[in-house]
Amino acid sequence: MRSAWLVGVVAACSSAQPPVEVRPAPGRAAVAADAATVASADAVAPVAAVPIDAGRTVAIVDAPMAWSDERARLTLDYRRAHSDPAATDLTIAPRVIVLHYTAGGSAKGTRAYFDNVRVEAERKEIARAGAVNVSSHFVVDRDGTIYQLQPETRFARHCIGLNHIAIGIENVGDEDRYPLTDAQVAADAALVRDLATRFPITHLLGHYEVMSFRADPYYRERDPAYQNDKPDPGKRFMARVRERVADLHLAGL
Repeated sequence: MRSAWLVGVVAACSSAQPPVEVRPAPGRAAVAADAATVASADAVAPVAAVPIDAGRTVAIVDAPMAWSDERARLTLDYRRAHSDPAATDLTIAPRVIVLHYTAGGSAKGTRAYFDNVRVEAERKEIARAGAVNVSSHFVVDRDGTIYQLQPETRFARHCIGLNHIAIGIENVGDEDRYPLTDAQVAADAALVRDLATRFPITHLLGHYEVMSFRADPYYRERDPAYQNDKPDPGKRFMARVRERVADLHLAGL
């Protein structure tokens, strides 16, 4: 039985976890770190700290979530139902980054939860809108370690209305039991900076801001009744990340 916090996961593999490896962002020098496995501990071997002003390099640990033909099919069904009825694949051209928090304390638990192909029936509103489970592109652990779960250019179900152009970044924690950390602020800012050098990113949003973004041309949701009210990752956290990447001039609301 899943721990209780899983019901509160806001974003969005098999039991045998694949090995993970540290790699640089394409075209950038690697930051050295030891290989580890996601299954070995909640906190995977920490990656060397990356100064926020260290050019445009960020250490990323590959921890791919399980992928299957069924997951691909259900994800395409969701894309067709909610953003593009003529879609034939899951490729996206990222323009937006959306930050989230998990509402739990474990990167390993989040990664394992995203491995589930189908959303659980208990999450009625989410299940009503589509069978495929939620996921994200990245998970940032409490020590600032960045895990990449899937390609940035693959459609992932992590927020309403923007999945067709948005990269999702989950932060392990919340605003109460597991307050987000300084290390996560620094890691998110470094990752946003890196993504903005590799993709034509124009907007940086918190999940809690997405519903107020509905009038923007980027927002695309074919079911007008499909809405939600999310608090993550919190205004304070967003303000601190935005302060660190202010020079990128990414738009918000």
